[in-house]
Amino acid sequence: MNALSLVPMFMVGLAGSVHCIGMCGGIVGALSISGGAPAAPTRPVIAIAVARPALQTNVLRVLAYNGGRIVSYMLAGALAGSLAGAGMLHMASLQVAGYWLANLMLVALGLYLMDAWRGLAHLEAAGNVVWRRVRPLLHPLMPMDTPFKALAVGGLWGWVPCGMVYSALLTAMLQGSALDGAAAMAAFGLGTLPMLLGMGLLGTRLRAQMQRRPVRIASGLLVLGFGLLGLLRAANGVSLGWLDALCVTGHP
Repeated sequence: MNALSLVPMFMVGLAGSVHCIGMCGGIVGALSISGGAPAAPTRPVIAIAVARPALQTNVLRVLAYNGGRIVSYMLAGALAGSLAGAGMLHMASLQVAGYWLANLMLVALGLYLMDAWRGLAHLEAAGNVVWRRVRPLLHPLMPMDTPFKALAVGGLWGWVPCGMVYSALLTAMLQGSALDGAAAMAAFGLGTLPMLLGMGLLGTRLRAQMQRRPVRIASGLLVLGFGLLGLLRAANGVSLGWLDALCVTGHP
């Protein structure tokens, strides 16, 4: 896997992160208020001295949460890639089927982001089987008043049922090895990072803007475009030159 092949995964994460605000926005927003804010002092010089450590602590917690979340994506990607590398995708027919399915998932994700079709919601509901086992582990970590707790919460939160993550995992599986699967999910997770970092630091102001319908439609169209280009490439059965940089990695 080369660096260029990771660009589509990063872009899918970046465009799809408007969905992350709905899924993770509440807990990321809570990071900005965990522990409470100090009362405003009467002298400005003292205010600066008090506010700076509070801001630094908040930034550390937001970074820790997102670091844990991305690591959980990488672990899932490594697992998916290793399963495929063990023999599941060595057959050419399975590779072609997997490639078609991965791009169909991107099409479904694009429609999901635009609220044009909610089929992925059923897949997320199925993922609750795993999440019900993970969720009790969160209780001892509340409130998230330290970077360590935020890191642990992020590591668990990465397993929340999410159609966007599932579509990325299917692509990671096509990489055929644990290392490449982890790299694909790392690129995807880094794509979601700017939005969730902003959410953790700006809170509801950013959330309100990113949930606007024009933003969701634009993001959905971008993801939908990746999926359609990938399907076009699969239908032609040959490399389409510059489209390789835009389509889901893997070669049918």
